[in-house]
Amino acid sequence: MSDSPMSASPYEVLGVPASASDDDLRRAYRRLLRETHPDTGGDTQRFIAVQTAWERIGSPDARARYDGGRTPTGTQEAWAAPPARGERVPHSRPTARTYGHPGGWRRERYLALVKEWVGIGEPVPDPYDPVLVRRAPREIKRLLADALAEEATARRLATLGIGYTVWHDVATGVPDEKIDHLVLGPTGLFAIQSEDYGAPVQVRRGELHGDAILGERPVHDLAVRAKAVARAARVRFTGLLLVLPDEHLEDPAEAVGTSRGAEQVVLRASLLLTALRDGLPDGRVVGGSEIFDVRTRLQAAVRFA
Repeated sequence: MSDSPMSASPYEVLGVPASASDDDLRRAYRRLLRETHPDTGGDTQRFIAVQTAWERIGSPDARARYDGGRTPTGTQEAWAAPPARGERVPHSRPTARTYGHPGGWRRERYLALVKEWVGIGEPVPDPYDPVLVRRAPREIKRLLADALAEEATARRLATLGIGYTVWHDVATGVPDEKIDHLVLGPTGLFAIQSEDYGAPVQVRRGELHGDAILGERPVHDLAVRAKAVARAARVRFTGLLLVLPDEHLEDPAEAVGTSRGAEQVVLRASLLLTALRDGLPDGRVVGGSEIFDVRTRLQAAVRFA
């Protein structure tokens, strides 16, 4: 169970309200341990989630820390610190050339909706207060979770090296629709979307499915958005990559089809750099002088959300 804003709370994992007594909490924990234990036919992932939930709220001190928005170590959950504009990740070699502000569009939307949800005119001393975030509606928490996912991906992309160019928060020409990252390098041109649904998902029939996905079609949506950018810049994509937290995908990477010649792949975040540096098995490589032409076209056409 990660500290994503979208993750189920320990109370939700144990199936009790936040107002439950310590005795009710203990009874729920013991019952779920029996139900989920692998030795009795239970689900291993659920068993681990139940144990993790108990570690976070099973004792009075741990519960007080969690209810007060603190981590198990007593520190505040780090949801509120987006990278500064133009920030570079420390590295021993030159980093990728980057443009745009990763997570900025979703952060702005999140802040606006939090104020609207709390109430116009009501003070919001800390819009990233974990207690406030946990109470927020799903659509608000999703904005923050995806902003954090974008920022994590951007930190990875910055380490690609000087041969790569990265654009963040790229507008598609349609309101409220954008591509999180475009990456151009020796292995091709990639459109990348960073997602965090707070729970495991499955790939079926070329799309993501799971209890946490409520009618969304992220694979399809990325293809539509990439098509708009490709048309505006007169370029062709090598791959369309949907990046999720490692623990949310059973398989490390899965090809789900093609869109206008671009390979569509759902993969774990830890494999992203490998995919970009090594290329896709059947991906179209952008080499020679073509890479300069593609970069020039994108620089002229890209608009930021």
